Amino acid sequence: MPATSLLSDIKIADMTTVIFGPYCTQTLADMGADVVKLEPDSGDTFRNVGRSANTRGMGPCHMTINRGKRSVVWDMKSDEGKAAIRKLIEASDVFIHNIRPDAVARLGLTFEEVKAIRPDIVYVHCLGFGTEGPYAGKPAYDDLIQSLAGACNLLPQVDGNEAPRFLPTAFADKVSGLHAMYATLAALHHRARTGEAVHVEVPMFECISSFLLEEHFYEAAFDPPVGPYYYQRQIDPSRQPVRTQNGWITIAPYVDHRWVTLFDAIGQPQELEDERINDYRGRFFNHDYLMSRVQAHFVNFTTEQLLDILGKADVPAARVNDISDLREDPHLKAVDFFTRREHPSEGAYWEVKPPVRFVGQAEREITPAPRLGQHTEDVLRELGLAPADDD
Repeated sequence: MPATSLLSDIKIADMTTVIFGPYCTQTLADMGADVVKLEPDSGDTFRNVGRSANTRGMGPCHMTINRGKRSVVWDMKSDEGKAAIRKLIEASDVFIHNIRPDAVARLGLTFEEVKAIRPDIVYVHCLGFGTEGPYAGKPAYDDLIQSLAGACNLLPQVDGNEAPRFLPTAFADKVSGLHAMYATLAALHHRARTGEAVHVEVPMFECISSFLLEEHFYEAAFDPPVGPYYYQRQIDPSRQPVRTQNGWITIAPYVDHRWVTLFDAIGQPQELEDERINDYRGRFFNHDYLMSRVQAHFVNFTTEQLLDILGKADVPAARVNDISDLREDPHLKAVDFFTRREHPSEGAYWEVKPPVRFVGQAEREITPAPRLGQHTEDVLRELGLAPADDD
């Protein structure tokens, strides 16, 4: 699986768990960083999400989010464990964790304490809530953050079902993980210029609130407001995939002239003679009726026929895939997005390649997700805390 070595000089001591922090460090590992994942005897709980193929603690989610890392198991309450984490921090550029503030203080791993070990450390704290607010120190999970940040009320805006619902992906964890990743890179850049340690807080609640308000602050962003919250086009119930003869398709004729092109292409130009949709203003304010006329005709075509017709007419369109369809998607196949690999203990599995391509950079293989504690002895030897191998 191709990755790059752009960060091959960066060493990261990683005490994050589940998705938020590990997604950040997986992305950094894909770019070449040496990530040492410190785990308890029981392992990161995310190791056991989903059924393993062979070994307990090697579940499918662990296989994807902890690839490219090394796993060590140290008892943080023992003298040996405390000495090992201190040595690891001394040898690392970044220390990242998602331990709640009170617990990290008990471990002796606050920013000031870690800075005393490594004066130019980049210290990244993955939090639920910023430390200056009243929610500081509260537990935070994806579901809780989706609820607090307003994400659970997005679907009700569209379908009229008043019951709040979670978006069915751990988007709060993953988006926050990407915020942590760019913050880490920015802190490393600052350290390279100044030699200073950098203390970074990445709070999920603030990250996701910012993420959603980019467009959904909408006209309430002005003071006084000039209109409502929510970007209206995105909560329009008629702006949905359209049924075809054999499936579903999504269209995006957002430039108005493409509506004219669309109805011409499917042989129904007379539809736009209706006074409700015969000009730009009518099509904008009667979008639900416009889409009903699209639906009335699309059921007479297969998805493949429509993709061909609309493609030739330069009307943006895409089939609606199921997650299970992606491995056969022709574009993803052409770019070698999926690779079948052999794990040393788990056997064959599918891996997706890093989505970002650094053109012209040498590629390297990503190491597979580690077994629990697989690299404990190796890392201890590197830190001078275990006997070197005999020649």
